[in-house]
Amino acid sequence: MKTHEIQIRDPFVVPVPGEGVYYLFGTTDKNCWGGPGTGFDCFKSRDLNDWEGPIPAFRPPPSFWGTQNFWAPEVHGFRDRYYMFASFKAPGRYRGTQILCADRPAGPYLPLTDGPVTPADWECLDGTLHVDADGNPWIVFCHEWVQVHNGAMVAMRLSPDLKTAAGRPVFLFNASEAAWVNHPAWPEDAGKMRFPTYVTDGPFLFRTRGGVLLMLWSSSGYKGYAMGMARSESGTVTGPWRQEPEPLWAEDGGHGMIFRGFDGRLFVTFHTPNDTPRERPVFIEIEDMGDGIRLKA
Repeated sequence: MKTHEIQIRDPFVVPVPGEGVYYLFGTTDKNCWGGPGTGFDCFKSRDLNDWEGPIPAFRPPPSFWGTQNFWAPEVHGFRDRYYMFASFKAPGRYRGTQILCADRPAGPYLPLTDGPVTPADWECLDGTLHVDADGNPWIVFCHEWVQVHNGAMVAMRLSPDLKTAAGRPVFLFNASEAAWVNHPAWPEDAGKMRFPTYVTDGPFLFRTRGGVLLMLWSSSGYKGYAMGMARSESGTVTGPWRQEPEPLWAEDGGHGMIFRGFDGRLFVTFHTPNDTPRERPVFIEIEDMGDGIRLKA
């Protein structure tokens, strides 16, 4: 398959140097919004253009709690295993980020615990892994607008085995703090909300060569789905976080992450357009300027 043939949302690339292979994960269910959850597929490539797949990376066991909205899997190598952070939902259950694990990048992945690691009575999604300077793992995730209305970004320290929380959730920022964020009209038009709502979506942390800790995240901008950036003024995950005034990508694309190619170049990947079933992954070269990043011309 060619890149433009892969329907995927929330793309996440895992380069495995020992194999010379890039693994591409993402939301791959054809009806990820309302149908029963099938699982996650992955694709692999040596050049980010020609891909093998789909390869079944996760299929829920019969006892799995999630039944729908299988969203945004991320895969992180951590302490000799691979861990998938992904969001799931079920009737009568709050949406949450579940951690799964495997011995190989492509899986198969199995649940690490019986349920989500995010707070049990919170609507949460899009958990990502961050390891601090002392080697402590953290999950950074979205406290969803459907519950708090002004979507929040939250960090929570995890136990070394990633099975449980090792501390209370730490509030980082609200979506409305970014000047580029607009409140979408659709929740109000649907009659469910009587005041503006703001979305937080898709966090990913990246440290520049100059030591600056950045966070990519997405929301509704003034030209549709967009991806912006925040920076930690302390250089740590707990912030405080300052929002960049302009989005990195302003129109009809988002939920991105950064990876380094085998030739040393840096890329950001995200999906565009934000329209099912037309969404596709894109790979755009970026420059690490030490104090920030920018798209290369």
